[in-house]
Amino acid sequence: MATKTTTELRKARHARIRKRVDGTAQRPRLAVFRSLQHIYAQIIDDSTGTTLAAASSQEKDLKAAGNAEGAKQIGLKLAERAKAKGIATVVFDRGGFRYHGRVASLAEGAREGGLEF
Repeated sequence: MATKTTTELRKARHARIRKRVDGTAQRPRLAVFRSLQHIYAQIIDDSTGTTLAAASSQEKDLKAAGNAEGAKQIGLKLAERAKAKGIATVVFDRGGFRYHGRVASLAEGAREGGLEF
């Protein structure tokens, strides 16, 4: 039996989480993806399959690095964009990543920006 890679294990964890976590129009899902160099966050309405707001460390105007401080800036920016669209509460989807480091910093920034979860 072949061993699974860390990516395959993360995807399995994410699938387990997604069984319970579902974004609706009233309470969309805040999905986080963390790569080696960058971090991405989207607010998604799963009932229609649309992205309502997004932010990432690759945006030129943000000047945010892919580290914990940059993740916090991205969380603040995402919360600002969500508030502009009238979104106040979300359900957090950590994407199979540990709630630690950059993922936790992004969540903290989003909370400071006014999102509730």
